Amino acid sequence: MNNKKEIIIGFIVGLIANTFGTLLYILLFSDLSVGETINAAISQGHIGSLLALGAVLNLVAFFAFLRIKRDQRAKGVMLATLVTALIILMYKVMG
Repeated sequence: MNNKKEIIIGFIVGLIANTFGTLLYILLFSDLSVGETINAAISQGHIGSLLALGAVLNLVAFFAFLRIKRDQRAKGVMLATLVTALIILMYKVMG
């Protein structure tokens, strides 16, 4: 049970890191507001790229967990990254 809890914690950290990374990218590199940037990315078909750029922060979380010997949490971050990749793939295939 402890391993599942650690993986879930890593997964949540991965989702938070991805969200924070996406928002940070928008705030640093966009002249529009967050909502306007997301709407523009959706209408122009760039939401997948925006999510992928946000996932860069997952690298930081992943290697930080490996460094402090929290391998199960690193697995959770990897799962969150894979879920993000699947969402991007679904968006590209369907839209």
